[in-house]
Amino acid sequence: MQTVLKGPSAVVTIGPDEPIVVIGERINPTGRKVFSAELQAGDLSRLPRDAQAQADAGALVLDVNVGAASVDEVALLPQAVQIVQDAVDLPVCIDSANPAALAAALKVCKGRALVNSVNGEAEKMAAVFPLVAEYGATVIALCMDDSGIPATPQGRLAVAEKLLETAHGYGIAPDAILLDPLVMNVGADHTAGRITLETAHQIRERLGCNMTAGASNASHGMPDRDLINTVYLALLRQAGVNAPICNPLKNGLAVRAIDLMLGLDEWGMNYIGLYRVLQKAAEA
Repeated sequence: MQTVLKGPSAVVTIGPDEPIVVIGERINPTGRKVFSAELQAGDLSRLPRDAQAQADAGALVLDVNVGAASVDEVALLPQAVQIVQDAVDLPVCIDSANPAALAAALKVCKGRALVNSVNGEAEKMAAVFPLVAEYGATVIALCMDDSGIPATPQGRLAVAEKLLETAHGYGIAPDAILLDPLVMNVGADHTAGRITLETAHQIRERLGCNMTAGASNASHGMPDRDLINTVYLALLRQAGVNAPICNPLKNGLAVRAIDLMLGLDEWGMNYIGLYRVLQKAAEA
């Protein structure tokens, strides 16, 4: 099964036998006080730099989130999407919990976007799936519902099945959905990483869908977070997660190394190419 995303002209294919597609997470005010303040002031001048830096570091899709406190997302999110796509020829992942903001951004998006996100709550599905169908977009589907996040892989798989069934009713095919097995903080529960990996294994074996996951969610509060995130990215890929959301400035080269060791980078050319780009940037 392949999921195809499009930018202004670029085409990105996500599939089990394809190299990892990194969704760059940096255009997001969470944990970025300066960026959050800029968004509150309506200042989007940072976006072209952040977009280009992530593209240079190996991101193939860029998450765009302007959800800072008191920000009018309906007005600001479409502006942000346009700025990002003017800066780099990449598909965007439109990230908002506000359906009106999603609709406004989808209207101006060039290509085929990824919507972030929907879950198994009836109200959420009824708000998001019609937008995905109307604009021919793709969507991240979180394995949680009205009852919260299931504690077991079996519970999360059941939510995934419900999401796929409901999406089908809106004319949305499984290849337009990236299931998210949900990465939880291992500092709060040392078994959380394993539960997510088992969920991803079951999704891959039983449903065959492509998957995303917020890899860095695992390491909150832990020392040397970059190390944990890098290790977890490798484990997630082995479990079937092929389009992780992460920071390419920290993990981009590691992702290409994972591809290389899994035989998905002929002669190591992607790894070598990105290494050279990063070396030149460091020298500059």
